[in-house]
Amino acid sequence: MKRLLFYCQHVLGMGHLVRSLELVRALRGFDVVFLNGGAPVEGFPLPADVHVVNLPPMASDAEFRDVHSTDGRSTVEVMELRRARLLAELERFRPDAIVLELFPFGRRKFAFELVPLLDANRARSRPAVVISSVRDILVSKRDQERYERQTCELVDRYFDLVLVHGDPAFQRLEETFPAARQLRCPIRYTGFVARRPKKAEARGKGREVVASIGGGRVGFEVLEATVAAAEHLPEDVRVQVFTGPFLPDEEFQQLCDRAAETESVQVERFTPCFVDRLAGASVSVSMAGYNTCMDILSTGVPALVYPFSGNGNLEQSMRATRLERRGGVGVLTAGDLEPRALAGRIRKLLDSPGMRAVAGGGFRMDGAPESARLVREAVSA
Repeated sequence: MKRLLFYCQHVLGMGHLVRSLELVRALRGFDVVFLNGGAPVEGFPLPADVHVVNLPPMASDAEFRDVHSTDGRSTVEVMELRRARLLAELERFRPDAIVLELFPFGRRKFAFELVPLLDANRARSRPAVVISSVRDILVSKRDQERYERQTCELVDRYFDLVLVHGDPAFQRLEETFPAARQLRCPIRYTGFVARRPKKAEARGKGREVVASIGGGRVGFEVLEATVAAAEHLPEDVRVQVFTGPFLPDEEFQQLCDRAAETESVQVERFTPCFVDRLAGASVSVSMAGYNTCMDILSTGVPALVYPFSGNGNLEQSMRATRLERRGGVGVLTAGDLEPRALAGRIRKLLDSPGMRAVAGGGFRMDGAPESARLVREAVSA
């Protein structure tokens, strides 16, 4: 059985973890070690046949200005421990393939451990095939020209394949990374990586609005506005809030206190069956991260999205705008978060049940199995 080392680092939300594990589940026939660089998520379902190595966790602030240790130890100490653990896993496991999620197109602050890993791999008598796993839209940089030049140098030096988890009919890599045309290694589009609902889980009678913000480190204003809008919705409408595991305790308590004033609102941290809950919902209110948008497309739920724009990040805005043009979502602005205004947008979708017919949006949604096929092909070459 071929051996595969998969590295994932989620620093703000948990979208990178969700997508990476969906890819890992599709890698049947591989012995997989999954290196998780972010905080473990309690209750998150992990593949039973995958060996998960939780590195000492590191995270980022909402502006992506730095990365830091989150377990009480100094960041310098954690960096040294992580670098040593990666090299030890390479030596112990001796993989046939290494998949690095986002690097070097992103996660460059983790070059302190990834470049030594790649150098050690190159020094082996039989180096592993090295693959970069990239989402559909990349984040622009202050010095874009320098960023692209350095990224191309890293890809050309170390990588054998770039997998882009998107549909080129929706977005091409060169639209946010123009230097893609200069890369020497192959670039393959896999289609979107999407979770499939096992069943539609509707709770009780009436209609349900599901509000969510992914991991919870950003987006509190979306949940706060949705809870406040609940009192302006019809009596048969329930609001289910999922805050994400990383929402600060004080903000979680604020939502619970406000929800206690309205019988139709329920607040939970996290559910492993989120996509099933979304499939049973009448409306979704969320941000516009990759995985949330894929859940929306996969289930066909009528949706309102509020794109994250911290530190000038336009990724979510670009995705949301393109989906809105195709009728897949409605995009919220700051003014729409006023409770009555938001309730009006929600009511409009509640009265338009035909929106659910857009499930899939006509896009390629087979990203996980197609990625697995391309990895097998690369390892066998």
